[in-house]
Amino acid sequence: MKWLKKETGTQAKVWPVELTGPTRFDEIYEGAIGVLKTLEKEDIDRHRTFHVSPGTPAMGAVWVLLAKTQFPAELIESSKEEGVRTISIPFEIAADYIPMRDIEGDEEIRRLTQGLPPEAPEFTEIIHRCQVMKTVIAQARRVAVEDVPLLIQGESGTGKELFARAIHASSLRAGKPFVEVNCGAIPAELVESEFFGHKKGAFTGASENKVGYLETANGGTLFLDEIGELPLAAQVKLLRALQEKKITRVGEAKSKSVDFRVIAATNRILLDEVAAERFREDLFHRLAVGVLNLPPLRERPNDLNLLIDYFLDRINVDRTASPGWEHKKLSAGARNLLNQHPWPGNIRELSNTLCRAAIWSGGMNIGTEQIRNSLFPVKRALPGYDSILNRSLGNDLDLTELIGEVARHYLSRAYDEADKNKSAACKLVGLPNYQTFTNWMKKYGVKS
Repeated sequence: MKWLKKETGTQAKVWPVELTGPTRFDEIYEGAIGVLKTLEKEDIDRHRTFHVSPGTPAMGAVWVLLAKTQFPAELIESSKEEGVRTISIPFEIAADYIPMRDIEGDEEIRRLTQGLPPEAPEFTEIIHRCQVMKTVIAQARRVAVEDVPLLIQGESGTGKELFARAIHASSLRAGKPFVEVNCGAIPAELVESEFFGHKKGAFTGASENKVGYLETANGGTLFLDEIGELPLAAQVKLLRALQEKKITRVGEAKSKSVDFRVIAATNRILLDEVAAERFREDLFHRLAVGVLNLPPLRERPNDLNLLIDYFLDRINVDRTASPGWEHKKLSAGARNLLNQHPWPGNIRELSNTLCRAAIWSGGMNIGTEQIRNSLFPVKRALPGYDSILNRSLGNDLDLTELIGEVARHYLSRAYDEADKNKSAACKLVGLPNYQTFTNWMKKYGVKS
């Protein structure tokens, strides 16, 4: 470190990573990934260089693997005889990394699924192998057999409807109606009629009796997609129907009893909507008896190649009859580009991107150029940029306190969400290991 500073005039920074052995590929890989993701979160446009000479051959192999796949970088080696030189590797590598078994995670899954019937086929169709999705599916299977309201939260394209259908199919209401309602697609003036139905002649244009969504779902499941888009006035009436288990059609005086399970989904953070008075707190608590939080695709890197293969196979099958269609395959470079993309549109964006790339490729092979032309550009910005990074300079700005405020917020959240497990918490905030997480907690006064 002293030599580097002397030679370059720059103080280097170290991220220590503890290993149980110098040739443990899994630990070396995960440690390197953790540091690289920490740097990535700083959102600095940097040139990466990986030095493969120090350490064990296993460490050098991992740096080569990362440089040729998820984290493109210049590779260098050094020796007394030849000094420092760039390594040229004239081929692509398509890496599909499978992490080692997570014992703590497996025990949690066993606990969640204990006493449940065999896994329903609807859940086996959810493509995954990463630990976070295994846990979410275990939670979904547990809540499926409980006839309680459920709130599914996740970014657009994370598979909320897929989970809702699997939960319905695994519930006691399987075989009964599954009624899907897109709350954001109903005009405000028609919400009451669509939800509760109306009597013929109840208003201009009501030429016949209409059965509403809530009555149609009687005995089954009502899936309210994008519940955060529902107007406040409609939220009041929906809450009353959920509480009383009764509905009244527009234009009628007599109410009808209904019995359905409600599953709501949203890409918003409903507690923030409640705080902003855009969503009723009483309705939130009525819906959020069971809660599932679906992870975005960028937090499921070990699932990405499975999903790529699945969608590409489906594209090939669906277009077999198309004139001139040739069975498509991905080049290693094209797959690496897909692995490097952050996927803000999640699984839906991945599916559409592969479809576009398959159309643009004239032959059998989908190359890097077709993938590059099919990806939408992503503007990288840190969450809360306007409130955190765009403050005015001056006497009111305390940089130390600002950094401490952000650190305390995320450290506390991660520690709580990981059930006080520091090894799990450090992964949630991108720190390399539990010791670093402990040091940060001490530094910023977060109680353990």
